Amino acid sequence: MKPIASRDNPVFKSLRILARGSSRGDDPLAILEGVHLCAACLDAGLVPVQVVVGRSSFAHPEVATILARLPSLLTARAGYVFEDELYDTVSGVVQGVALLFVIEIPQVAVPTRVHVASVFLDRVQDPGNVGSILRSAAAAGVADVYASRECAGLWSSKVVRAGMGAHFQLRLFAGVDLVALRANTVIACLATSSHAPISIYETDLREPCVWMFGHEGRGLDDALMRDAIEVHIPQPGGGESLNVAAAAAVCFFEQVRQRTQAD
Repeated sequence: MKPIASRDNPVFKSLRILARGSSRGDDPLAILEGVHLCAACLDAGLVPVQVVVGRSSFAHPEVATILARLPSLLTARAGYVFEDELYDTVSGVVQGVALLFVIEIPQVAVPTRVHVASVFLDRVQDPGNVGSILRSAAAAGVADVYASRECAGLWSSKVVRAGMGAHFQLRLFAGVDLVALRANTVIACLATSSHAPISIYETDLREPCVWMFGHEGRGLDDALMRDAIEVHIPQPGGGESLNVAAAAAVCFFEQVRQRTQAD
């Protein structure tokens, strides 16, 4: 692997630009940081286009295991060892193992018809919330996630870190016109609302559905709420509402519970 010690190196400059890129995830490339995410990438059958290791982590046994799984041609042509100061400049992780992959974001055509368990994210803007929802969705066996243009980028670094590998278990569709897609959805669409008369625990969730979650402050677009099945999550302790990621987890796993009992 090639050593890099200068801030003037074009590889360092391009990586720094990518690391500081748009939170909307407009770049066709994404950064994965840490042993867990890099291993998840390889487990999914994806090969990075670039590998970077911090000098102090080069001899780390977990890093060695990851590097051993990569084609030698890749590490020879696009493998780099950054001096720690340079690595810290592009890293978003504090005190982690200094390993990152640059990958090409998987491109999947948006279906014209929604008929499998899915999630619609409408203007959910906090990357931590988006990543947590992806992680819960993957754990609950949801197939597809569709995000509106105004959402935090599904492949932005903060979302990827919060997702903890969920990205490689889901089909992800960014920048989607959710209202248009909703018109071609042939399964039930559900939304949470504190004003809904029926609770999530009184709702039959055994069949595949689309869960729709909206902006942290403004909620779902009115056009998406129209004709949706509205449910509330009981909060005996009070409070105006739940965090959107917490609400999503409750919804997903109440559905898992009902399906498990039905089986």
